[in-house]
Amino acid sequence: MSTTAPERPTTDHAGHEHGVRRSSRGLLVAGGVVLVLLVGLRVVTAGVGPGLLPPSLQDFVTLTISVIVESMPFVLLGIVLSIVVQVWLPQAFFESWLPRQPLLRRAVISFLGMFLPVCECGNVPLARGLVLKGFTVPESMTFLIAAPILNPITILTTHAAFGWDSGILVARLVGGFAIANLIGWLFSRHPRPDELLTGSFAAACAVADHGHATGRRVESVDLFRREMATMMPALFIGAAIAGAVQTIVPRSVLVALGSNPVWSVLAMMVLAFVISLCSNVDAFFVLPFASTFLPGSIAAFLVFGPIIDVKMLALLRTTYRPRVLAQITLVVALTSAAIGLVVNFLA
Repeated sequence: MSTTAPERPTTDHAGHEHGVRRSSRGLLVAGGVVLVLLVGLRVVTAGVGPGLLPPSLQDFVTLTISVIVESMPFVLLGIVLSIVVQVWLPQAFFESWLPRQPLLRRAVISFLGMFLPVCECGNVPLARGLVLKGFTVPESMTFLIAAPILNPITILTTHAAFGWDSGILVARLVGGFAIANLIGWLFSRHPRPDELLTGSFAAACAVADHGHATGRRVESVDLFRREMATMMPALFIGAAIAGAVQTIVPRSVLVALGSNPVWSVLAMMVLAFVISLCSNVDAFFVLPFASTFLPGSIAAFLVFGPIIDVKMLALLRTTYRPRVLAQITLVVALTSAAIGLVVNFLA
């Protein structure tokens, strides 16, 4: 009895992990095939000229590929950094300098993006690595939400686009920090934080806790394969949804709402959700809208978009349960809208 009881969970975890890997590989292959077909269509239509595909389908192909091409380098960088954190850093690396008091600890974690400047796409695998390294689930959420905004690349590009005018840059930085710590505090109240994770990722955490006998190089290669098989299908699906929504929803409808203090904020949040831009370049995208939209709506776009968009939700679904994502989306949407309204009031 005593010898067989401990072995059963290990076997179950191994079997579960094997099943997850097999399904993830299938999705990765399917996503790769779809991507090749989309790129092929794009190349053929570019060579033959317009008219081969209906305009709406042509827009869908172009927009989907652009989201994937823009996001994939950052996802790969995030996976590499996640492997460095999990495999190559000492176990006590973070514990040696992070505060122990929970509120102060999460506040410091908010600024890790200053040293790990990966946009929101790459932060998902990196946050997964931090959980496997010993971070609590609320701490990983705090990092995940703050890092796309509180990193040097995003700060520099936002300043280059808007400077200190209208309080847009300050609203983005303060808003990103406040929302990240609010989310971290709210979910730290959960009695069983591990239940916030998907079953597959929770099982991966259990397997990681059990330990591995392989060397670092072998483990790094294995982690790279696993994270690629998890992240790439989510990226492909999210990009396709974002491309489809952008094709269906006319931007003219959003632009028509730009002069209203309330509707302009909501319209730009919807635009951020649909466009699914990288936080490192979204300030330049939204800059032309500054002539027709109020400053608060631009601030809401720059706060909401890096945290919640179509592509990001697909990536987050690999780690957190749907109910958790709905709760995060609601909190982020309400706080982003409040920030936009305050900026409009003060501007």
